[in-house]
Amino acid sequence: MEFALEIEGRLQANRKDKVLQATSHEFMVASTQPKYSYNFSMLGRPIIQYPQDMVALQELIWRVRPDLVIETGIAHGGSLILSASMLALLDYCDAVEADQALDLRKPRRRVIGIDIDIRAHNRTAIEAHPMAHRIDMIEGSSIAPEIVDEVLRRAAAYNRILVILDSNHTHEHVLAELNAYSPLVSPGSYCVVFDTVIEDLPAGMYPDRPWDVGNNPKTAVHEFLSRNHDFEVDEDMEAKLLITVAPGGYLRRRP
Repeated sequence: MEFALEIEGRLQANRKDKVLQATSHEFMVASTQPKYSYNFSMLGRPIIQYPQDMVALQELIWRVRPDLVIETGIAHGGSLILSASMLALLDYCDAVEADQALDLRKPRRRVIGIDIDIRAHNRTAIEAHPMAHRIDMIEGSSIAPEIVDEVLRRAAAYNRILVILDSNHTHEHVLAELNAYSPLVSPGSYCVVFDTVIEDLPAGMYPDRPWDVGNNPKTAVHEFLSRNHDFEVDEDMEAKLLITVAPGGYLRRRP
């Protein structure tokens, strides 16, 4: 309890520390074009995330204890592996606490990954990973009606769900994802919207992509929250991380 209070004090101080916030912003600007996030892996698979956000995801999964994680955007599969490994740990802990044998062939908790283009070499590598038996991959646009319907059908078998959005970063696409998948998020759980940082970076940093300042995940989050009061931004997470690609993107569904 005392340590938790110390953390809360530090988070309050971080919110007021303009120099620290400015330094964090400078790092985000400086590290984006050199592709800093491409340097990391999770249990052998490239994850294309900042380490701070990787730590945040494991904190959330441990806290929420979901039995299903839905992710849009697969790429090399590192994020799927992160989620699956945390779910495996939760299943193990549940079995230990209940003094029951753990059937590794029939995992209770699962991950669904959706991507419009799952490249063959990535699919092969993910399917060869020890965590593959916990992962279901669906190829297609995450906002296509038939894909949304398929995810909804599969999600119906689960009680506690966490969602991670990290595919096409345009306003229109992310808003459609939020509208489609946010109803699946359990009370007290999260919808994490990555790359909201695009709105805070200098314009023109993504000349080969359709998103930019004014058209990105953060603008979609703002519109979504303006008419959906079931969710709130977890401001403590941003104050804790300081360096994150998802400022204002850790959305908690109110209990």
